[in-house]
Amino acid sequence: MNNGSTVRVNLGKGQRTALLASVVTLMLAGAKTLVGYGFHSPLLVADGFHTLSDFTVIFASWFGLWLASREKTDRFPYGLYKAETLVSFLIGLFISWAGIEVFLEGIGKFGSPTPTRNFPLLPILVSGVSMVIGYFLARKEKTSGEAINSRSLKAIAQDSYLNIAVSFSVLAGIVAAYFAISYVEGVLLVIISLLVLKLGLETVWFSLLILLDANLDRQLQSDIAEGMLQMNGVTGVKDVKVRQAGPFRLVECNIESAPHAPLHRTHGLADRVERYIMDTFPNVESVYVHVEPGRGKTSLAVIPVKDINEFDSKVYDHFGRAPYFIIIKIGRDTEDIVDFYFNEYLGKKENIHIGVKVIRDLVKYGINEVFTSEIGEISFHMIKDNFVDIYRVRGNESVREVIERYRHGDIETLSSPTHLADVSEAERASAPEEHLQ
Repeated sequence: MNNGSTVRVNLGKGQRTALLASVVTLMLAGAKTLVGYGFHSPLLVADGFHTLSDFTVIFASWFGLWLASREKTDRFPYGLYKAETLVSFLIGLFISWAGIEVFLEGIGKFGSPTPTRNFPLLPILVSGVSMVIGYFLARKEKTSGEAINSRSLKAIAQDSYLNIAVSFSVLAGIVAAYFAISYVEGVLLVIISLLVLKLGLETVWFSLLILLDANLDRQLQSDIAEGMLQMNGVTGVKDVKVRQAGPFRLVECNIESAPHAPLHRTHGLADRVERYIMDTFPNVESVYVHVEPGRGKTSLAVIPVKDINEFDSKVYDHFGRAPYFIIIKIGRDTEDIVDFYFNEYLGKKENIHIGVKVIRDLVKYGINEVFTSEIGEISFHMIKDNFVDIYRVRGNESVREVIERYRHGDIETLSSPTHLADVSEAERASAPEEHLQ
């Protein structure tokens, strides 16, 4: 199950942002280079070439997003989303190399600057305008990157913010050169180069982890598992895997349901889980859910009983007409009474479909199993619809005996109701008098 159209719309937004950033960055690179040559400012010329390298990085991001937005094919059934991650990896390498170059350039600027005769007004204006444009461009890249969860856009946004600092150091270097002030430009460039190098290496590392299908979103993994456990029919979550492909998440879940739930019910449960994950968690592009029968270490069981006498309570011979229901948590070696439920519907004037009303109350406990001697058609199917297994026990045996036989596998699983709905309704008139008062 996937929302392919939404995916392509989001990728389209990222492409437009990257294309705009590419055009603006290319124009800034040309302006810096031309003004640097015209005013004999080698520092501004170097910054122009550095901005030109930024253009190649941003253009690569656009190309990666463009590839990721292509339709799925038989050859690429999972799409080309990882193309964006691969480009992010290459971007990280470019940024790291740029950091090394800036570092070497900063070391070379530790000497005395070459003074200039005329005040470099236009180079200063170009550097200042470059910082302003870079700021708004970085904000746009960051906003778009976070909106579609694009690692490449977020990486170039951080690089754009650092480029503002680089432009500031260039501006400071131009002014320092005019006033023959030593070391200012070099120190600033070395500090900034270390920040650029850190950003590049982090981008390389995280992109590599994504390409290797590392689990990088444990919070999402935990939230999905907790959400599924709250869903009716899910008795356990064995495994949740989250892979990242470009800006999107691919989720695989292995859940447990009632051991004897019919196949069409488990398929319906898988569909509900898929819809829940897709609708609840953004940036999830596809979900695969595998449902398998399983009995957890503990289960919550309901038994209709005649009286309230702890584990010595006796099983009542009909589910819906029982005066009480004992709710028990059954473990491998232990059992605990959770509650006794009083069947208040027996005393009602309109006591038709009592079993249905009782079931509506009992399923709120999150029960997994029902033990009963007799059960009508409507009640049976309603319980099964809630992914609860039904076992047939003997009337008048104790709760303790039921639990012992259950542990030894000596209880029959009910695959159909013990009587039809019309029989169940007919029995309403012959219910014990003391239970109708």
